Amino acid sequence: MHRETLTIRNNGRSQTDITAQIARVVTDSGVRIGLCHVFLQHTSASLIISENADPAVGRDLERFISRLVQDGDPMFEHAEEGPDDMAAHIRTILTQTEVTVPVDEGRLDLGTWQGIWLWEHRHAPHARKLIVTVAG
Repeated sequence: MHRETLTIRNNGRSQTDITAQIARVVTDSGVRIGLCHVFLQHTSASLIISENADPAVGRDLERFISRLVQDGDPMFEHAEEGPDDMAAHIRTILTQTEVTVPVDEGRLDLGTWQGIWLWEHRHAPHARKLIVTVAG
């Protein structure tokens, strides 16, 4: 069993490919066959497994969720940190704060076009903490 905490900095609302950082933790763990679990310790960002080849996928996802959950919607009571505050929480609930990926032969066993992404839902830059646990 191996556990490591990563801090991922971003420039505000965006998707950041974190596959390489997670893969490094798997390699460092020495686990050959098992599972890699990644948990995000925040309520206004999320983790997704998505296509890693065409940047249009990320832009389309952002456009879709922006239409679904609009910043500053007047129905939101919680807005202590600005108009994106409650929208960011809802986006997180609709997506996920953890992912688990198989480990095979010491490597993440992702599909050909899959990557692990940190999806920041706030407009301001943040440093997000992730707990990566590799077991096998």
